[in-house]
Amino acid sequence: MQGLLHDADTVALILLALHIVLGSIAAVMVSANRKPSSAIAWVLAIIFIPYLGTVAFLLVGRGKLPRARREKQRAVNELMLGRTPGLSAVSHSDDWPAWLRSAVELNLRLGALPMVGGNRAELLEDYRGCFDRMIADMDTAEEYVHVEFYILALDPTTSPFFDAMARACHRGVAVRVLFDHLAAVGDPKYKDMLQAFDGMGAEWHAMLPLRPFKGQWQRPDLRNHRKLVVVDGRVGYTGSQNLIDASYNKKRNIRRGLQWHELMVRLEGPAVRELNAVFVTDWYSESQTLLPLDTSPVVLGSEPELIDAQVLPSGPSFDNDNNLKLYTTLIYKAEHRVSITSPYFVPDEAIQLAIVTAASRGLSVELFVSEVGDQAMVHHAQRSYYEVLLRAGVRIYLYRAPQVLHAKHFTIDHDVAVIGSSNMDVRSFSLNMEVSVLVHGRSIVDRMRAVEDSYRAASTELLLEDWLRRPVGEVALDNLARLTSSLQ
Repeated sequence: MQGLLHDADTVALILLALHIVLGSIAAVMVSANRKPSSAIAWVLAIIFIPYLGTVAFLLVGRGKLPRARREKQRAVNELMLGRTPGLSAVSHSDDWPAWLRSAVELNLRLGALPMVGGNRAELLEDYRGCFDRMIADMDTAEEYVHVEFYILALDPTTSPFFDAMARACHRGVAVRVLFDHLAAVGDPKYKDMLQAFDGMGAEWHAMLPLRPFKGQWQRPDLRNHRKLVVVDGRVGYTGSQNLIDASYNKKRNIRRGLQWHELMVRLEGPAVRELNAVFVTDWYSESQTLLPLDTSPVVLGSEPELIDAQVLPSGPSFDNDNNLKLYTTLIYKAEHRVSITSPYFVPDEAIQLAIVTAASRGLSVELFVSEVGDQAMVHHAQRSYYEVLLRAGVRIYLYRAPQVLHAKHFTIDHDVAVIGSSNMDVRSFSLNMEVSVLVHGRSIVDRMRAVEDSYRAASTELLLEDWLRRPVGEVALDNLARLTSSLQ
């Protein structure tokens, strides 16, 4: 018996030693080039749940895409920067606020795309109406139609869009389609969608495919979250809306009556070719074919409704968190007002500090979020940030159910705004490939303010005294969910 106890003690000491070694290795490996909060969260996960934590880290611990994909991004960046020397000067920079120039230069260095003038912008809130506008533009296509969506599904709502792509193919127009593999492959009509593409003659590729037996593998939660359509380089769309029914075809959403409310922007002008450059980069990454980039001269118009626009791609194919740097810069530069709309608000520490600081500086700061969430963990993690914001003076508006406010945009002062696919959360900042458009122009910001006014009218303001009275169980769940937000 004594010998058995001795053997058990020996095994326990060996396991303890292995645990210490594992924790030490994790502390060194995990912390390399990683934010301290994220590194600490991973190390704690590996120490307290060593086997599960280690497996999880090996699966989703690396926050960059494979080197080959990042090298392609750099190669296309160099081509984009070399297209038209002096293109950045083709803008209404004399009308910019003094602080905007540094933000534009930041974007150029990060994303390789300039701020260009001479653009028209139309905001689209109506879900089906947005598809109708895209279809009308596709029916005028003569050269190409480029379609890229995180979620792309064939259903009764989107079938007219597919019909328009088929009509374009039959006219001899090149139709190219990209969609996120993981987001699309689970749809019951996935194979029907692929057959529709093949039947009409469209070229298509699944983005960031997870096909390990074909050698296609990367961290599974690094996804391409972009949404864009480009027609002949003349007209472009981007924003928050995916190509799917507004219920997302999920039984639980239909049962609850949930409908997604979006905001897209329709662009005409030089910014469209910059939006197309994002598609060209993604097509190159998935197809090994580099489509030509538009190098034609840009003529600056003088009509008062024309705006300056700068496209900023971001994601794990870049060495920097491009959108995080832009958003933080703009919030710190704001002098009067900041209005943020984000369905998933789980901010990076830098963004949280910037927002709280803006409110503390006496700025009018407001946040529009949904009253209900479709992702429980994210929704509860998001709620854990409300108290600090409310205490700082940020006004929070909960967009009333059954609408889910899925729009992603924010406005700064009177004439600067950002609209795109990026949420104000750590996933969009570090893990997802996103696209944002920085715009300058009083006309476009006035229209975005009107959209924000409509949100406010359809929302309930969250007050600090009411928030502090929520049940203890909800507080505990919110705080526990927050811990998972650092695992990036």
